[in-house]
This record gives sequence, structure tokens and C-alpha cells, in this order.
Amino acid sequence: MAETNVEHSAASIDRPDGMQGVIADWASDQRAFKGVPWGKAMMWIFLLSDTFIFSTFLISYMTVRMSTAVPWPPSSELFALHMFGADIPLILIAIMTFILITSSGTMVLAVNYGYRLDRKKTTLLLIITAILGASFVGMQAFEWTKLIHEGVRPWGNPFGAEQFGACFFMITGFHGLHVSIGVIFLLIVARKVWRGDYEANTERRGFFTSHKGSYDIVETTGLYWHFVDLVWVFIFAFFYLW
Repeated sequence: MAETNVEHSAASIDRPDGMQGVIADWASDQRAFKGVPWGKAMMWIFLLSDTFIFSTFLISYMTVRMSTAVPWPPSSELFALHMFGADIPLILIAIMTFILITSSGTMVLAVNYGYRLDRKKTTLLLIITAILGASFVGMQAFEWTKLIHEGVRPWGNPFGAEQFGACFFMITGFHGLHVSIGVIFLLIVARKVWRGDYEANTERRGFFTSHKGSYDIVETTGLYWHFVDLVWVFIFAFFYLW
């Protein structure tokens, strides 16, 4: 009996030779992904392309920093914040990092309650995540204002290498743009979850409401938000700790 099952299994995985075999393999892969929501699949493709962009930025930054002959401005002094009568190094950056990591935790909880189809808790956690993200962007704007007031520009820097301003404003600005888009995206999804647009018995149609009776869009939003948080970890390490 066991031999019969083995022979049957071996026969079931046989593939034709040549181009027919390639077509058969592709068809089986296509069937395996039939149940994957298109929104989630497209988000993964977008995040992969965005990974290449951020990687290019960071590699270019490291190349410029290691090749310049002028000393790079010390992060502990440049990003210090005057509080309680003393300059505390990187305190603002530490708060920003804590806020963004906390928002990642609230996003995980939102996805968890989205799986349970708990509309109220999912909406609340999405809004909290958006508020944390907006707080991060606000602190980043304060950081930019402080550096600009001190004379840092994309084309110059009174504290050291002139390339610092261009690298800093380009990379942190690009990341801040992603966070801002994520905040808007979170608020849109939160509103639609609260209205019940994803309930199985709803008649609402429109943007991001193709799947009824499922909160897949919450998980897709979570993928984007976790990516933004992960990118910040690398920016934090290379810009502020190096």
C-alpha cells in the first residue's frame, strides 16, 4: 500500500519536457497565488522597488561620507537639543524613534483586530497610529527648522562637509514624505473601516473597497507602515549614530 502511494505521488509531480514543462510550472505557480489579494501583492512589489531606492540613497551617502576630505559634522553636537540648561545629544531623535516604533506596535494591534473584524478597535488603533506618525513628521519639521536656522543648507554646511546638507535633507525628506503619505493612507482606511465599508453586507462601493467581509486593506496598510519604520532604523543608524 505504501509503495502504491509513493508511486502515485511520484507520478503526480511529473512534468512534461521542454516548453510544455515551463508552461505547466508557471500555471501551477499562478494557481498557488490565486487567493492572494491584488492589493497586497502590488504593495509587496512597490515596497521591493522602494527598497532599491532607499538602498541607493544610503549607499550614495556612505560613499560621499567616506570619500570627502572635510570632516563630517559630529552628530552628538549637531543634533543636540538645549533642555534644562544643558545640550542633550540626540534627545529629539530618540523621542522620534520611540514614537515611530510605538506606532509600529499600534499598527500590529490594528491588523490583529482587523482579522477579528472588530471595527471599533481597528479604527481606534489606526487613528492612534496616524497621530503618532503625524507627531513624528512634526518633530522632523522642527529638526529641519532648527538646522536651517543654524545655517545648514543643501548646498552648504557651516559645521563641516558641505555634502552633509544635501544628503541629510534628501534622505530624511524622502522618508518624511513616505510617513506623511502613510498618515493620510491610515486616516482614509480608518474612516472607511468606521463607516463599515468592508462589512460583508455593505452596499458601499469605491476606492479600497473591492473586498467585502475582509479587512485585507488594514494588513496592506500595515505592510507599508512597517516598511517605513524599518527604513527609519537604517537612517537612524547611519545618520545619527555613525
